[in-house]
Amino acid sequence: MNSYRPVLYALLAVILFFLWQDWQRWQLPAPHPAPSASALPTAPGQAGPPTVPAAVKAAPARVAVPGAPAPHQASSVVVKTRVLTATLDTQGADITRLVLHRYFADKTHAKRPYALLKTTRHAVFINQNGLLGRVALPNHTTFYVTAHPQSRVTADRKPVQVRFRWHQGTIDVVKTYTFTPSSYAVPIRYAVTNTGKAPVTVYLYNQFVHSPAPPSHFLHSAPIYIGAAFYSPVQKYHKLPFPHMVKHPLHMAATDGWVAVSQHYFLGAAIPAVAQPTTFYSSVLAGPRYVIGYKTAQPVVVAPGHTAVLTTRLFVGPKKPSLLRKVAPGLDLTVDYGWLTVLAQPLYWVLAHIERVVGNWGVSIILLTVLIKVIFFPLSATSFKSMAKMRKLQPRMAALKERHGSDKTALQQAMMELYKTEKMNPLGGCLPMIVQIPVFIALYWVLLDSVALRDAPFVLWIHNLAAPDPYFVLPILMGISMLIQQMLNPAMMDPTQRKVMMVMPVIFTAFFLFFPAGLVLYWVTNNVLSVLQQQWVMRRADKADKA
Repeated sequence: MNSYRPVLYALLAVILFFLWQDWQRWQLPAPHPAPSASALPTAPGQAGPPTVPAAVKAAPARVAVPGAPAPHQASSVVVKTRVLTATLDTQGADITRLVLHRYFADKTHAKRPYALLKTTRHAVFINQNGLLGRVALPNHTTFYVTAHPQSRVTADRKPVQVRFRWHQGTIDVVKTYTFTPSSYAVPIRYAVTNTGKAPVTVYLYNQFVHSPAPPSHFLHSAPIYIGAAFYSPVQKYHKLPFPHMVKHPLHMAATDGWVAVSQHYFLGAAIPAVAQPTTFYSSVLAGPRYVIGYKTAQPVVVAPGHTAVLTTRLFVGPKKPSLLRKVAPGLDLTVDYGWLTVLAQPLYWVLAHIERVVGNWGVSIILLTVLIKVIFFPLSATSFKSMAKMRKLQPRMAALKERHGSDKTALQQAMMELYKTEKMNPLGGCLPMIVQIPVFIALYWVLLDSVALRDAPFVLWIHNLAAPDPYFVLPILMGISMLIQQMLNPAMMDPTQRKVMMVMPVIFTAFFLFFPAGLVLYWVTNNVLSVLQQQWVMRRADKADKA
């Protein structure tokens, strides 16, 4: 039995894991042509209200509606808080652009804030909300008026409200946004006044329209989920990949919960009022553009001479678990750590608490690695002791091979007898490595999808732990550390396996060239600590044998 075969299997499993993730990313089914209308599901037990109008294009056409200002009167209001700047258009009174002050577009534009909501030529991500009913009501294509067109509002010390008004016939609607200085959550309030003689039924909808940009580099082929998602107390958290909307559109009744579009590091979520029965829905527009949203399942009836209030909320910001938990139940689940969430969440919790003390995410990764090595030290010590015994048995194993020649069956039996005589488990040096692989993969997810590491500097040339090392220093150091580890291990008897093991550092170095610097930093630190532990354990084993 060859004791190194499990090591090769373990290393192969890691490589296949990343190759499989990459293949899965590129093999997603291509979306089919879809109608250019956004049909809204009919509420249970109700005659269907008017459908939601088709999503506004990237460059919205200024089409006037009865009772609205002329197209040339369209204007916008810009609201700036400590964490974001939002541009609200009078057409639909929707946020047409939203940038995040604390996050940058990319490393070449370090002073340009990241635009989360936008309408550009190649990528669209917008929110649309409005009212529906059997009489004319304002939706995301309708023109509103505001008391402060072409103005800038600052919410630096206290919350500010931005109001838009729509009036037609006997219906008056005031739509109000509330911006809080340090919050990414934006409440929206509709006040509907009926001055007529007949009651008016009103539904509210809130939806996102998204057209994903094509991947621009290798990192985007990593297993990062970009797509729709929804949550309800009954159904819990579910992903809805964009291509799946074509054949499997969402249509689900829910009370509470939310719908969202998840990006790498960032999130847009539409959150209904508490205890509000809703219908979650999705559709696909031409382009393709993907729509996910919700509509109130029960109408609000506005009696003559009365005013009714309908509310909804937006969250548009970073996917920070501690922040998302405060906004809505289950919203933190959009921080996707994959199938090893049970390991990844505690790792992130420890990592974040270390960072609060040391103030540097790179140092936090190093300290977390030290902590993991301390926890696994009993297993590692067993592994290194087994390797030390294996090295001492190398001359006797070589003699057995020379004695039995090409008779593999006899050689295997003789080696097993040798292991039994020396009371040594040939797998003792491999199992600890295999046990640690899930921890490595879980930390991979944490470092890949943690917005806290985006633009987080470490030292010198590493200015973003979530991006690859620009000069490939860390991957090269990682390859060197793997090579040193192999030199300390017992030499393999099989020439083919020796060659495979010698090639492994080169293969892993090539893979790690495109991995986040934070992940490579963890692996380098892990390898260095492993070498030090192995040297210490083996020296103690040698001293014990001499004594």
